[in-house]
Amino acid sequence: MATAPSSKRQRDLTTGPIGATLLAFALPTLASNILQSLNGSINSIWVGRFLGEGALAATSNANIIMFLMFSAVFGFGMAATILVGQSVGRGDIEAARRAFGSAVGLVVGGALVITVLGWIFAPEILHLLATPPEAEPLALAYLRVIFLGLPLSMLGVLIQMGLRGTGDSITPLWFMVLSVIIDSSLNPLLIDGIGPFPKMGIAGSATATLIAALVSTFGLIAYGYARDLPIRLRGAELRFLLPAAALVRTIVSKGLPMGAQMLVMSTAGLTMVGLVNRLGVDTAAAYAVSQQLWTYIQMPAMAIGVAVSSMAAQNIGAGKWERVDAITRSGILYNTIITLVVIAAIILFDRPVMALFVGADSAAIPIARHIQLIASWTFVMFGATMVLFSTVRANGSTLAPLIILAIALYPVRIGFALAARPFIGADALWWAFPIGSAVSLVCALWFYRRGTWRKGALIVPAVADGEEHAQADSEPAGRLQPTG
Repeated sequence: MATAPSSKRQRDLTTGPIGATLLAFALPTLASNILQSLNGSINSIWVGRFLGEGALAATSNANIIMFLMFSAVFGFGMAATILVGQSVGRGDIEAARRAFGSAVGLVVGGALVITVLGWIFAPEILHLLATPPEAEPLALAYLRVIFLGLPLSMLGVLIQMGLRGTGDSITPLWFMVLSVIIDSSLNPLLIDGIGPFPKMGIAGSATATLIAALVSTFGLIAYGYARDLPIRLRGAELRFLLPAAALVRTIVSKGLPMGAQMLVMSTAGLTMVGLVNRLGVDTAAAYAVSQQLWTYIQMPAMAIGVAVSSMAAQNIGAGKWERVDAITRSGILYNTIITLVVIAAIILFDRPVMALFVGADSAAIPIARHIQLIASWTFVMFGATMVLFSTVRANGSTLAPLIILAIALYPVRIGFALAARPFIGADALWWAFPIGSAVSLVCALWFYRRGTWRKGALIVPAVADGEEHAQADSEPAGRLQPTG
């Protein structure tokens, strides 16, 4: 069994104070998420300023397709991260490399196929999305370049997720910084042909993203080999890139529900947008502003969820079940504190912040402020739910969170919005958010306390051909019952 190479940035998440370790791990992930969102906003500003609203609509249509692609990568990447984390917790670095290699082979191989098909059928895809005719040529040029960069982008995401599984959240942050600097800097230069750069229009924006992915991903690979990071593959280990059948079954069976969770959230969001749009342009604009603010409110929950999942996976792998409940409690506590602070700050300074989007005299601002007062607090419950889901997913329980989320979003949230609207008007839509979140939190607590997710631990097969089973029947580290 290979042991872990030393790395100052690789944290042993199975020892030391839980709260401080969790916070130190989560903050770089939070910073990465903020940078990624800011990068998207900055690029949209460049496209809108240089090329106009039609180009902005074109990038929006293309980004919907990319979101669907990355939803699948998120699921498979999270499944691999769990396997990596549990293997690292057991001190079995070879197993971690097997899991990571299979995930890379599976996802990047699939991405290459998608790239070819996407390039060929991009016009048909845009037609299915009902892309406005005036935006379709721009969207086609943008989308085809984005498809070219898809394998590199997916590889970069997988490497970052794998590193977090080993306990390293600092390295992904620095390479995210590098990617954002390159992408946001090259965007205006390649769009408008500034200086020695060619004038490429909207394709220049996509090319900037492609170059950023190229530099950051290969830089990350080179850094991994130079520092001998735990998930690097060399020599005979490169055979791990040929996905083993048992590992593929595990990654797909655990990854698909996590990818589907993102799709459920996005489709429910689109349904709610459709309901809001029926209330008029001012309300639609107010809701759009609220969504922009909610993007940042929910970031602490997402970052803490990643940290909880990585910590829980390593401790489950190490058989330290007594720490898992403490990790979950710390995650909920930190999420509640940080999210409340963010919500309070936004509500206190909501008018000047909202004015950045719609202007200080807009009729949408009072509506948006009303929405914030009712619905923003839902993200405290949302964050607690994400922490509970992150813990149970760390032991491979991925189907129950998907079912709970689907119930909370569709029959509860959207159902309440439709049923209560004749009685309380537009407020039915805003109250639907805390009601749906409360139901999901209660269900998540019930499933967590029920404890069936604790049975067994995900085990990477001991042989390369994957003949051994991928799911253990006993508790990790020989324990018959988990503590806590």
